[in-house]
Amino acid sequence: MTTTYASALKSWRSARRLSQLELATVADVSQRHVSFLETGRAKPSREMVIHLAIALDVPLRDRNAMLTAAGYAPEYSETHLTEPALDQVRGVLTTILHSHEPFPAIVVDRGWDVVLSNEAAIRFTTTLIDPSSPAVADGVNAIKLVLHPDGVRRHIVNWEQVATSALHRIEHELTGRPTDSVLLALRAEILSYPGVAELQRAPARPGPDDLLVPVHYRVGEVDLRLFSTIATIGEAHDITLEELRLESFLAADPETERLLRLGLG
Repeated sequence: MTTTYASALKSWRSARRLSQLELATVADVSQRHVSFLETGRAKPSREMVIHLAIALDVPLRDRNAMLTAAGYAPEYSETHLTEPALDQVRGVLTTILHSHEPFPAIVVDRGWDVVLSNEAAIRFTTTLIDPSSPAVADGVNAIKLVLHPDGVRRHIVNWEQVATSALHRIEHELTGRPTDSVLLALRAEILSYPGVAELQRAPARPGPDDLLVPVHYRVGEVDLRLFSTIATIGEAHDITLEELRLESFLAADPETERLLRLGLG
């Protein structure tokens, strides 16, 4: 089904829980003009499409879709991370990952597929899971790795806490990108895993774990306690860069730090 600009604008305004008057106030345009745009009685200029998308905090991928629906060419590029145009960015990310050694760190895309990782992350993952596991049959996905029944969940002592945090992260991202087909497909898949759907009922209480998520691994008789934190690339003007996430792990106690510095994992 073809989406019109009018329906897209109304959908995003509703997603952001703004009235026409509130959007008009934020964007410094008249409420009447917003109303005309949403009913199709007025055609927006290219600049107005971008202006209202910025006011609604619409992701770059969806801004392109809104431009296309309004009859304009896309504004924002989508460059694969391996392309020469992103050599400098990829180099910076690689440097960040390398500097985080001996602690694991990864870069994931919009669907949480791992696109870059440091050696510590590779060692840690291969220690916890067999490369032939169904959990990584289609590549390493940071969310699936934790939630898949054949993933690393059997090694996570506080799995319910970690899994609930992962679910809340996906829901939070869908709040910002409610039409993202990749995120919607990821959520549908992980909810089909045993024991995951039940965790949706857990209340999303804000707390210190929102910033640093504790993860307690047990491998044989060895306990590893880590904190996980996630960062984004600010003010990106390329779709790929806007959707990247940097997940870093830090030792939560001296023994874990000692073991990681010795190369365990």
